Amino acid sequence: MALVRLGQSLARRLHRPLYLPPPPLPPHIDYHAAFSRSFALTHSGACLRGLASLTYIPSSVIGHKLRGASPVHIVKVLDIVVHLDHTRLMSTATASKVSAGARKVSLKLVMTSPGFVYEPYSPRERIPFWKRWFTLSGWRRTKEDIIMEMKNAYAVSRLRKKTGYTKKQFYDQALNIYKEVNTLMAHGDTSALRKILTERMHSTIKNELKRRQSKWSSVHWELVEPAVSIRTLRARMIGLDKKDLDKAFIQLTLEFVTKQKFEAYNSKGEVVSGDKSKEILVKDIWVFERSLFHPGAYWRVCGRITL
Repeated sequence: MALVRLGQSLARRLHRPLYLPPPPLPPHIDYHAAFSRSFALTHSGACLRGLASLTYIPSSVIGHKLRGASPVHIVKVLDIVVHLDHTRLMSTATASKVSAGARKVSLKLVMTSPGFVYEPYSPRERIPFWKRWFTLSGWRRTKEDIIMEMKNAYAVSRLRKKTGYTKKQFYDQALNIYKEVNTLMAHGDTSALRKILTERMHSTIKNELKRRQSKWSSVHWELVEPAVSIRTLRARMIGLDKKDLDKAFIQLTLEFVTKQKFEAYNSKGEVVSGDKSKEILVKDIWVFERSLFHPGAYWRVCGRITL
């Protein structure tokens, strides 16, 4: 009986599947090479942003577990780009050696405009004398008014010191710019407008001209000189460096009251709006901007204010 049971036990063992232990990996395997070979079938010049076959970890880490008992290989990835034609991204150039004959080029970023109107002008409500000096809200208002006037004076003083600013000279320049911008807008010349407008303002004017051209085919605009009045409503300085006061932009907000002639035509040349034989009184508030530190800087329009 013992021999029978031994024979049955051997038979059962022979019918079981055979499991062999996994062969050990070589002691000095290059995991980086193993990871790179997984992209061997990628076409030349392919760009891979993220890998679906790998595990994403929120801290910009990708974990890839190799076969067998090998440890987890961690690769920090911001943007994985595979170029099998041996091209290199500019962002990786700093981590490599620069050849002896290579020329080092340093990139310098220059801000041509802040891109916004700092503290846009809005009219202040008049308050009576008794409220200004005998109420708490009046004292707060008086303090705010004094601070605003000090900002105006400081910006103008810095502008005068750096550029020799005078009010009369600036008003003449501003009126010429005002006339030129409106004339170029009437002609639809967006390329010439680029020289006297900031980048953001130029984009705004281009969109306005597209809407106008869908309504009118052409327009006539004329300024009746001299201007009725020009006055400064606000002056502000936008500093870029606390240690260097000269690295700043000046923004002056002007109010123009002028007489103008306007007439609009359709595609057939017929008058559809306005009358160029009549003068109309127009009030505009424009913001002019100039750099204090760029060589050859000049005034440009950076915004318009509608009340």
